Amino acid sequence: MSIRGVFASKADLAYAELRGRILSGALPAGSRLAQYDLAEDLGMSITPIREAARRLSSEGLVDLDAHRDARVAAMSAEEARNLLEVRLSLDPAAVRLAAERRTPEDVIALRLAQHELLPVNRATGEEALTAHRAFHRALYVASHNPVLIRLLDDLWDKVDRYRRFGLHLPEGDAPRLRDHDEHARLADLVVEGDAAGAEELMRGHIELSLTAGAVEALEAAVEHRG
Repeated sequence: MSIRGVFASKADLAYAELRGRILSGALPAGSRLAQYDLAEDLGMSITPIREAARRLSSEGLVDLDAHRDARVAAMSAEEARNLLEVRLSLDPAAVRLAAERRTPEDVIALRLAQHELLPVNRATGEEALTAHRAFHRALYVASHNPVLIRLLDDLWDKVDRYRRFGLHLPEGDAPRLRDHDEHARLADLVVEGDAAGAEELMRGHIELSLTAGAVEALEAAVEHRG
């Protein structure tokens, strides 16, 4: 089955494609959405592209003006800070629940995801980021709270632009072995059922994450301009 068969409509396909390109950085923040070029690239009319742009605008990923011109939304220190604060609330709660509720199947999935991990830095790139997400999602799924899992999936998508921005800061060249070691320890704590320990470690993990580095850099840039 082709990828088009996965989507109910061309608008859904256009939305998924554009959203993926924005979150991956293929369509950079602040860049103009060349809607006719995108329509040609995706082999469809302009109408699904415009509908996708409207949906992405409602998510804060695209800015639209009265003339139907569209640009990828700029990244901001304020948004980055807001996203980090939400992660500091939700991720520790999810990993606490995971330690309390994990099943044997969850443990297998978590260990498999852990096995694929690489230190996340500029050298390891997309492969490491993909494995990183899969590991964190295995933690979320083990919480067995579908509302929390959906919230964290959406949050992860929105944070991805800032995570990639963090990779382009000077610390993006660092080995980041501390993060890698913390992932292993998080998995152990969840498997051992140490809810308090997992919650505490996750909070510290996020406070020193690539996203936190992006927040600091963006806030420093705002202060410098001021």
